[in-house]
Amino acid sequence: MPTYKYEAAYSSGERVNGVVEAVSQSDAVAQIRQSCEVVLSLKEVPRTAVKDPLARFQKISAKSLALTCQQFAIILKAGMPLVQTVDLVAEQCPDRTLSRLLRQVSEDVSNGWSLSYSFTQRGEKTLPATFRETVRAGEESGDLLSAFRRLADYFERMNKTRESVVSALTYPAFVIVVAAGVIGIIMTFAVPTFTSMFESMDIDLPWTTVALIALSHFFQRYSLVLLGVIALALLALQAFRMTDRGGIVLARAQLKIPIIGAIVRMSGASQFAHTMSTLLTAGMPILQAIEVSGRTMTNLCMARDIAATLPGVEGGRGLGECMSYSKELPAMLVQMTAVGEATGSMESTLKVLAEYYDNEVDVRTKRALSLLEPTIIIVLAIFVVFILMAVYLPMFSMYAAI
Repeated sequence: MPTYKYEAAYSSGERVNGVVEAVSQSDAVAQIRQSCEVVLSLKEVPRTAVKDPLARFQKISAKSLALTCQQFAIILKAGMPLVQTVDLVAEQCPDRTLSRLLRQVSEDVSNGWSLSYSFTQRGEKTLPATFRETVRAGEESGDLLSAFRRLADYFERMNKTRESVVSALTYPAFVIVVAAGVIGIIMTFAVPTFTSMFESMDIDLPWTTVALIALSHFFQRYSLVLLGVIALALLALQAFRMTDRGGIVLARAQLKIPIIGAIVRMSGASQFAHTMSTLLTAGMPILQAIEVSGRTMTNLCMARDIAATLPGVEGGRGLGECMSYSKELPAMLVQMTAVGEATGSMESTLKVLAEYYDNEVDVRTKRALSLLEPTIIIVLAIFVVFILMAVYLPMFSMYAAI
């Protein structure tokens, strides 16, 4: 919908500036005249004029958003005017990208733009849809304070979930990286030293030694080629993921991976339940809440199933009933959504369900990692034993021949 910037005047002669969204200039004038008697100027705002060309490369963390929403809630509760509130939050924000965006928003609001409209225009690529739409709903209902409180809780939960996963993955990732580095050094520098000694022996080498020497030669000759092939494969996979078909194919494959698939499915259910509960509590219409909640889900296959419920809900059917046709959404999510609809308490039901899935994701992730750590140790132990056998068996054969 086009946006128009206007200058108008009251009957007292006082002038005011602002922006309004309307389907046409005549509709914009009609909206302005509801509060102002005279429209002095009206100009359409080009959408491209407020876009940040680098926005798609900038990411704002859930931790920064949680802190920012908490600051908004505290300052608004103190009764400070909106422009000063945005300025103060921008000064205290540790995230440079978010701080720069908030300064732009402050300028927009001082020029008459609404807060939600400025966030939408300035942060379409950097701010999550949940943030933008919840602020819009809070502004339309006249309760921005509650909207920012709900957003602070929402992003705080998202940040805790992410930090728990990252913390659990740190040790296994560190072990794998160190092990890969040590193995690379052994195969490139240590094994060739033994190879020259074994080749000078007039004995039959065991298969373990032959295999180790072959691996060492491969690493010496083709290590750069191997790295290049891996890099190209990753780039090709990323390019395929960016396509519509590729994103769906990889998302479906992700859900079918043993153990990991269940965690991804529960994580997606948690995202949907958290977002839907937050938006509905903020007063957003259910159709818009479904659309936004679907767009916030990281798994495209599950997001597509949520988006597919829109025509049915718009036609008067229940959300739970429409979700029941999905093969990817957890049965418990579908059933509890239907129960929440039937009892008229969908917001609270989804909030409880989101907390349940958060706990399940945390438990299952820790359980999977508890299995991964001994697996890594066993694999490394097998490789170490293989190297020792490859090095010492020829020596035993040589001593036996003396």
